[in-house]
Parts: sequence; structure tokens; C-alpha cells
Amino acid sequence: MATGLSLHVGLNGVDPARYEGWDGTLNACEADAHDMARLARTAGFEATTLLTADGTVANVTSVLHEAAARLVPGDILLLTYSGHGGQVPDLDGPDDEPDALDETLVFYDRQFLDDEVQQTFRAFADDVRILALFDCCHSGSSIELPGGEARESAGRFMPEPTQRSLNARDRDYLEDLRRSLAKDAPADGSVPDALLVSACQDNQVAADGARNGAFTGALLRVWDDGAFRGDYRTFHRDIQRLLPPTQSPNLYVTGTPAPEFLNQRPFTV
Repeated sequence: MATGLSLHVGLNGVDPARYEGWDGTLNACEADAHDMARLARTAGFEATTLLTADGTVANVTSVLHEAAARLVPGDILLLTYSGHGGQVPDLDGPDDEPDALDETLVFYDRQFLDDEVQQTFRAFADDVRILALFDCCHSGSSIELPGGEARESAGRFMPEPTQRSLNARDRDYLEDLRRSLAKDAPADGSVPDALLVSACQDNQVAADGARNGAFTGALLRVWDDGAFRGDYRTFHRDIQRLLPPTQSPNLYVTGTPAPEFLNQRPFTV
């Protein structure tokens, strides 16, 4: 019988000492993590939850490294993240990121690059199914909330002045980090096999909410306490139908996950 391990990270704020005085207050991210952990346990996963101050880079990567040591081909990892999303200049150029930006998960103590997510997934054995669900958005000069002035409490993005200040402050650190990641990457340029369903496109805002984020709330409605019976593509499509055009969830794969995985009912252990 396959093993399912899951990690659910929900941050209703960040450490202002690490983010130039910005505390990143949000409403629904901890509830998202709790609800996704509950869904995962019901589906047969062994779930771990990290909330706000515990959502540090060290804690998240430690749980994922332990999962990588336990899971074998045919097993499954589920990673959910609910919090702020950010973007930093991608110094590798447009061949690496078409928009010349690296997307980040805004953990409690620092931003976590999408390249770091990829590196963490490389630790898993081939043919371990990896499913990631990210309820966050990515800030940039073109990001505005639809219909009016941007407000920090309405979307899960880092305010542009804060992002700009952090990018300037952390430029040397990020350059060193990218060099380290590039040194450890496979020589053939291969990437880990994973399926990601994200709350929105890179140039869109993911809405926060009173109980759940808009994406997580739609996901839970579609899942309907396990009554849903379609595959991942149908799951993504049905979530998309519940969200406005201004927030279009994305489904994409990295590497070459087995077709049998993509055709499964979501959260199948």
C-alpha cells in the first residue's frame, strides 16, 4: 500500500524584523492550512501543519527532507501553501523565466525562491508523486487589485515598495543563493516531476478571505468532502469556474509525471 505524506503551511503574517518592518497581516491562511490538513487526513495522508511563526525556511525544508527520506516510488507528497507570494529579479535571464522574475513563497523569515522549491523536490525518489497547491499571488509593478486601489488586506501579495526594498537589500544574498542552486542542479538540466495547481497567474492577485482564501475556498467546494470523482484536469477546471476572470488558477507540470498520476482522482494515496 502506498504512503501519503502532506505538509500544510499557512501564514497569517511574517516577521517584520526580516521584512523591513512589514508584518504581512492576512486573515485566512491558517484556516486554509487547517482545512487542507483535515482534507488530507481524511484522504489517508499523514499530515503536518506549520502556522505563521513556525512557517520558516528551516522548518518547511526539514519536514520536506524527512518526507523525501521516507517516501519511495509509488508514494505521494502533498504540499499546500497559503500566504503571500512575491517576485524577485531573475538574474539568469529570460531563458530561465520568461517574465525575468523568480516567484517566491513568502515564508515567516525570508522569501523562498521557486528554484529552491525545485531543488527541494529533487530530493524525492523518481516516481514519487508530488502534488503542490499554492494559494498565493506574485507581486510586481503591473499588479493591481481589480476595480480599485490596491489594499494589503485584500490580496495575498507583498506591497511593491516592500518588495523593491527587499530586492535591493538581498541582491547579493540572492546571487550567492542562485549560484549555489545552479552548482547543485543536475548537469542535464532535468527538473523534478511534479504537478502544481496554483491560485492564479503570475500577473494576478490571489484574494484573501474571511474564512478561506478564494482559491482554497473554491477547491473545498469542488472537493465537496470527497464527493468529487474527476481527475486533476477536471478538478482544476471546476475550481476555475468558481473564481472570477481576474483570478485564473493555473495547472501545470514540471518534468514528466506519469499519465496515471495526472488521470487519478485528486488526493489519491
